[in-house]
This record gives sequence, C-alpha cells and structure tokens, in this order.
Amino acid sequence: MTDERNEAEQRRRKLGELRSRGEAYPNSFRREDLAADLLHTHGGSSKEELAEAGVGATVAGRVMLRRVMGKASFLTLQDPSGRIQCYIRRDAVGEAAYADFRHLWDLGDIAGVRGTLMKTNTGELTVEAKDVELLAKSLRPLPDKHHGLADQELRYRQRHLDLIVNDESQRVFRTRARLVTALRRFFDARGYLEVETPMMHPIPGGAVARPFVTHHNALDTELYLRVAPELYLKRLVVGGFERVYEINRCFRNEGLSPRHNPEFTTVEFYQAFADYVDLMDLTEELLGELLRDIVGATSITFEGREIDLGTAFRRQRMTAAVATETGIPESDLMDEGRLGEVARGMNIPVESGWGWGRLLMEIFEARVEAELVQPTFITHYPAEVSPLARRNADEARLTDRFELFVAGREIANGFSEVNDPEDQAERFARQAELKNRGDLEAMHYDQDFLAALEHGMPPTAGEGIGVDRLAMLLTDSTTIRDVVLFPQLRRVEGD
Repeated sequence: MTDERNEAEQRRRKLGELRSRGEAYPNSFRREDLAADLLHTHGGSSKEELAEAGVGATVAGRVMLRRVMGKASFLTLQDPSGRIQCYIRRDAVGEAAYADFRHLWDLGDIAGVRGTLMKTNTGELTVEAKDVELLAKSLRPLPDKHHGLADQELRYRQRHLDLIVNDESQRVFRTRARLVTALRRFFDARGYLEVETPMMHPIPGGAVARPFVTHHNALDTELYLRVAPELYLKRLVVGGFERVYEINRCFRNEGLSPRHNPEFTTVEFYQAFADYVDLMDLTEELLGELLRDIVGATSITFEGREIDLGTAFRRQRMTAAVATETGIPESDLMDEGRLGEVARGMNIPVESGWGWGRLLMEIFEARVEAELVQPTFITHYPAEVSPLARRNADEARLTDRFELFVAGREIANGFSEVNDPEDQAERFARQAELKNRGDLEAMHYDQDFLAALEHGMPPTAGEGIGVDRLAMLLTDSTTIRDVVLFPQLRRVEGD
C-alpha cells in the first residue's frame, strides 16, 4: 500500500507540472482508427509494402505497456477493439514531446498517437509516431501486470479496473450486449411490440416475491419496485397489443448468492391465442437461434459439461420428475399426507399452512432442480404455487405452466394465463390470506388488474426468461456477479 501511495504522489507531481504549462486534459485530439481495424486491414502487409504505401494512422487509448529506451521507445495502446503498438522516436516527435513521454507518462494514461504504419523486425504491425499527446493523466496505478486483478471482490467493486486489465471480462459483457440485441431481433421479427411498463408499482404483483418499498413524497404514498412486469403487460394484451415484450429490470428483496442479485434483467413476453405448449416450442426456437447467432453452434460447455441446446428439450411433469429422483411412486406423490412424510424425511422444514402444492414444490427444489443438466421443461406446476397460471383442464390442482432448467438452473418460467376474472379473484384472495398470516412473498389483491380482466382478455400465454442467467450460460460464468456490471455487494468499511 505504501508503494502504491508513493506512486500516486509521483503521478500527482507529474500532473502538477503538466498543469503549469496549460491544459492538462486537452479535448482536441480525435481518434480516426481502431486497433482491430488496422490489424485486420494491414496486418498481412509486408514491411516493404507498408513502407512504400505510407499508410497514415491516428490512434488513441490507454497506455498498457511502455519500453523506454534512449532515443527510441515503444508503447502499447488499448482501445475498445484491442491493442496496437506504437514506436516513438525523439527525432520524429521532437525533443520536448519525447522528454514528456519519458518522464511524465505512466501506465494507465490516456494518449493519442499520429503516424504511419510499419512492421517491426519481428513482424508486429506498429504505428511509427510523428506526433504524440497525453490526453488524460491516470493518478492511480493499474494493478500489477503480472497478477492482474485476481481479487474477485475487488473486480466487482471496481469494475472499471476489471474491464481495463481483464480481456475476459470485456468479452463477457460484449457477449451479454449481443444477447440483448439478439433477443430484440428475435421478437421484433415475429411481430412482437417492445414496450416499457412502470418500475414503481402501487401494488406489487406479477410474481411471488418480497418487494422493495419506497416512498413518493409528493403523493405521500408507498410504492414498490416491481418484482415483475406481468400484470401491466397483460393489461396491454387486454387493450389489443396481442404480442408484447419488455427487456428490463426487476427487483426482489432477497438474499445474495451466485444465482441471485436483488436487481436483475428479464425478457418477458405475452402472446394472445397461444398456450404454454406454444411457448415451449418458441423457447426452443429462441435458444437455438441465440446460440447460432452468438456462439456459432447449438451446444455449449458450462462448468465442464457439454450442454446441447440444438435438439428438442425434454418435457416432464413435476410429479414424474420427483418420482424419478426420489423413487417414490407418482401416485403416492398425489397424496398430501404422504408428501408431508417425504418432506420431513428429507429434513425440509414443513410449515403448518403448506398444502399439497407447496410440499411438492419444496421437494422438487430440494431434490430435482440440481439434477436437470440438459435442457428440460418441467410442466404441470401446482396451482397453489402458481397464482397467475391457468388451471389444467384435467386436474384442477395443477396448472398449464412450465419452467425451463439448464445446468441445474431455472432459465425461464411460462404458462397459459388466467383470463377468467373470477378464478383470478379467488387466487388473489388466497394470496391475501397468506400475506395476512405473515407470508412476505405472497401477492396483494390487485383490484385494478381484475377490472382489466373483466373487460375480457383473449386466451394468452406468457413467459419470462432471465437474461442474466442466459448470459451466464453463454459465457460459462458460474456466478451472476460475473455477468452484471455492477452487482449488489455487502458494504464494507470505507464504502
């Protein structure tokens, strides 16, 4: 720490000298060329061809390497596309500029170089400088070049440093950006309308989750950061927007873990005159297209396991999946008393208010989820844990709902929607009862949404897909913090 403090003091002294001469942070230099473009266009040219052509280049970026010698030196600049080497000669840039380069420049500074392209004796494409300019002084040293930024916690807290020194982090977030673009392209091509719905809700709804609470001073009322956009998107279906989607943030007041961040990104979409089976088909098509666009294949390697997303995904009822993993006959799993015995035998703490559906869900989460490595749709969720999903026509305790699991992680949740306002009112009443008994995740009774349903919503299916978890799969990232630029972290002293 002392060495770092001393270096920072030296850099500030250098900045002071620059200030004494005038503008220390100029803003007149304009980059004309990116490193990757120069390498792509001229990387194959010979030393002689470049010398004859006299190709000009104007580059700018962060100084990542310096080899300072007598009358000639090298530096490497990093721009958003990559890195390029520059050759600085005293006779070419002038004695004063060269002296500044030697004595006032440091790693991490932002600099601009104008010159012509050349090849070194080792064949590296290089800008031979005719003019160099320091554009912004870095007052803090970069992490040690040999160790990089190995401290994971520091990478999350100082993402700007992580992006400067870790090429892999840049790759992850560029891949994530391509993912969001590809999602928009997929839905736009199929006639979905992209919309934006409120982030602050007077009543939290759309998912069983504990919300964040805030206060609006002018209205003197409590508002809730949304846990899901579902109820607003379905209002739009009622209004005649029969295919809608939204890519945006949701907020849930839950713990931190490798799979959970309190604010996260989803794509949620709704389609009239469709059911949950249609959306399972659409999801298979979507993931296959995303992988072909972004990865160039339909299989990926995640945590050392190959996962095939290019074939039809397995589809299995929840009771069948639990029976497979526990060895308990599926018929026994339909009995509430038997389920309670099974749960207690697994050391699952059973609460008195839980019914058959909640017991089945707890057993599924404890024993089955982690085993679903290859893409699998689990279907027919209990109505008790699916307050917005349409009841199954053959078994009222079940719903026409699915969740998609890949690598033991839930990726998507979709279902045929309840469009019967009286059925939905009964579901809300049950949720309100649970809330009154202390369930902080239960939904509120949303009379405004029921009023919208009473105007008539066509048969509809809807789905939400976790964008963060998709990004984790596509980049082989084992924690959500690696794919969220600024994840929520516990505060430490000094924050």
